[in-house]
Amino acid sequence: MSFTSQIKEELTKIVSPARGVRLAELAAMTVICGQVTGDLGAEKEFTFATENEFVARKCFTLAQKSLKVYVGASVRVHKNKTGGKRNFRVFVAGENAVAAVLEALKEEKQLPVRVHSLLCKDSEQRRAVLRGYFLACGMMSDPQKGYHLELAVTDRETAEQILSLMESFSLEGRTINRKNHIVVYLKEGEGIADFLKVIGAGGALLAFESARVYKDMRGRVNRKVNCEAANIQKTVNAATRQREDILLVEKRRGLSSLPKELSQVAALRLEYPEASLEELGKMCEPPVGKSGVNHRLRRIGQIARELS
Repeated sequence: MSFTSQIKEELTKIVSPARGVRLAELAAMTVICGQVTGDLGAEKEFTFATENEFVARKCFTLAQKSLKVYVGASVRVHKNKTGGKRNFRVFVAGENAVAAVLEALKEEKQLPVRVHSLLCKDSEQRRAVLRGYFLACGMMSDPQKGYHLELAVTDRETAEQILSLMESFSLEGRTINRKNHIVVYLKEGEGIADFLKVIGAGGALLAFESARVYKDMRGRVNRKVNCEAANIQKTVNAATRQREDILLVEKRRGLSSLPKELSQVAALRLEYPEASLEELGKMCEPPVGKSGVNHRLRRIGQIARELS
């Protein structure tokens, strides 16, 4: 199961005891997936269609608990080469019943492109609207792979309402056009965590934060390992260059031609090619600090360049 499906499954279990909050969430879902049909003589019908079982289940629960009309549901399987795709349908039939639905959603004749302001009066309703929008058109990537949460809508006004609702909770959403959709998205870890908290996805929030901690620790370990590897390579390269300088001086002039302190460090470097400067310093008689060893090896390098 994808991380998006895990979130939506969790959100289906959130059913507010307040009718106004339930209607706010239902209104957001119908903005995305609802339609009213049957204006030309056919029986009027309000329909909510989706391919997501969790979304259909939540819509049915909200409608059944909040509307004083009969709510039906059906599922249709469309077979294809890979097996079959299920389409879920939640519906209310009859002109009076549809009118009751529209009245509950604060609309008169048809479904809107945004939730009515009367259903966004307080923070709980605004949370419910965002929850409904995410259920109907939201997606979140696996936090183990990256941080990305989005809601894809077809109308600019819908996108602007989502952005406004996010802003009311101090969330900085952004938009991008993708084919025939306007995508409202969050990419920062903190913003995504806050969004999950706002819509009530506590379980998903814990899983997301755990993934963030693990990813952060893994990143720190990798950076430390890479840094140490780079330092080791740097030390190896320096030691190789120092040996080449020493061997050149030995070939051209002989190490005995060097001052005592330089010939001593040169001999130790040839004998212990993998030793650090600090280790070489401790082997000297008398012992020398790291900077002292480095200074002597640099002097040998200068002599080698003069001889080359």
